[in-house]
Amino acid sequence: MDKPNGLLGFYNYTVVLTYIGMITGFIGIVLSLEGNGMAGVICLMIAGLCDMFDGTVASTKKDRTVPEKNFGIQIDSLSDLICFGVLPASIGYGLNHHKAALVISALYVLCALIRLAYFNVDEAERQKKSAGSREIYFGMPVTLSALIVPLVYAVVCLKAAKTYIAITIVQVLMGALFLIPIELKKPHMKGKICAVVIGIIEVVLVVLAGKGI
Repeated sequence: MDKPNGLLGFYNYTVVLTYIGMITGFIGIVLSLEGNGMAGVICLMIAGLCDMFDGTVASTKKDRTVPEKNFGIQIDSLSDLICFGVLPASIGYGLNHHKAALVISALYVLCALIRLAYFNVDEAERQKKSAGSREIYFGMPVTLSALIVPLVYAVVCLKAAKTYIAITIVQVLMGALFLIPIELKKPHMKGKICAVVIGIIEVVLVVLAGKGI
């Protein structure tokens, strides 16, 4: 690539949702570490919504250059690490500042990091062989934490149980599923709509949990 004339990076509409999701994820990390788990969970869901549709938005720009496409892949994974790796770990640790929780949260982030790095390598190899879009994922996508963590948080809070224990157990399970090479089909529009509906239900549950109902 030649030396850019302006700032490094790309700033067209195709990456706006990714940038918004990353900023939301960072805010959620700060709030979670301050002990506001519910705010962290809400930020996680917002970041998940942004991630769900950023690829759809990007695909509407038909004249993207190869560097723009590659930048989109890299920036998406980096944002995912913050939003769906560090943020869920921060939610878990913020609820219980214990050494065991710290270790498990760190290992969870490591699993997410390995999963995302492997995906980037695998995607680069796949694109050398096929010009079409990906249909199969290996290992559970880290983005599913945006549906799993809020659900666990809300259900456990409503039952007045120890939330941090449940979140910690879920972190262990998700971390393992990130790396186990199970095959999952890529969700299309119907799957995304179902995820949005589930997310709306989870928002209601999280709000009720926050009110102690």
